[in-house]
Amino acid sequence: MMSSESAARTVCVFTPTYERAYILPVLYKSLVAQTSHDFVWMIVDDGSTDGTEELVAGWIAENRVDIDYVKTANGGKQRAVNAGVARCRNPLFFVVDSDDWLLPGAIEHVLAVWATIAGDDRYAGIVALRGTDDHTPMGTWMPAGVTEVKMWDLLEKYRFKGDTSLIHRTDVLRDHPYEVAPGETFVSEASVFFLLDEEYWMRTDNTILTICHYLPDGLTRNFAANAKRNPIGYWKHKRYCAQRSTTLKGVVRETLLYLVGCRLAGQRGAIAMAPHKVVAAACYLPALVARHTVFR
Repeated sequence: MMSSESAARTVCVFTPTYERAYILPVLYKSLVAQTSHDFVWMIVDDGSTDGTEELVAGWIAENRVDIDYVKTANGGKQRAVNAGVARCRNPLFFVVDSDDWLLPGAIEHVLAVWATIAGDDRYAGIVALRGTDDHTPMGTWMPAGVTEVKMWDLLEKYRFKGDTSLIHRTDVLRDHPYEVAPGETFVSEASVFFLLDEEYWMRTDNTILTICHYLPDGLTRNFAANAKRNPIGYWKHKRYCAQRSTTLKGVVRETLLYLVGCRLAGQRGAIAMAPHKVVAAACYLPALVARHTVFR
């Protein structure tokens, strides 16, 4: 378990990592430079063999950042998140990927925003921005005049594009772990975020906290390959998205991808299980084409 001093921190900056010793020092330096150190950096090393353990041991010896390091067998990012949430004893859980880094005032800003909603059980947390630099978001800014939002509405209703910095209440995440299928290592992060919508709101914050440049070995740039390797999680998530969508375009898109996932998984009865069976029947042939082109 983490030390009592670590548990007393407000924020857990959580980083799941696998074979990222070459880039992880950038994040470490950004944490050292934070204007507030009311955080613990929890690293779940998902079975790296590239010297990550020795690298982190050196940082722990430096004692410039409070670090809680755990090494596990390789099980994928979402299992690492589940393990981190279960281990965490801090009120807030801020996932910062190993190829990202924080702007110097990020933690201080999170604490200031959190102070405005702490104790309000309507909120699951804060949704802020990731950017390519401190004044350029990875896509759009938050919708004007919107101070609280459901994550699904942020994407579909407000047409938000890009990526977010998400800071959640740890107790909420503990009650909503990722469901990763046996034999698979990945499921969409949104599978949990959308479920939280059913009970909670997110406090919007139109501020860039995290700097990100997607790497060739990252999950985002390899979505089709991830779907092929993890088809059960993929089709279940897309079925939920088809059910949740409120626009015809969204229903068609998510139903088509759901059918692709079923084909990848060898899942029978896809049309019968679809939330919109008529749409699924109409999308069946296009899904076959997509299966052998985009997901070949």
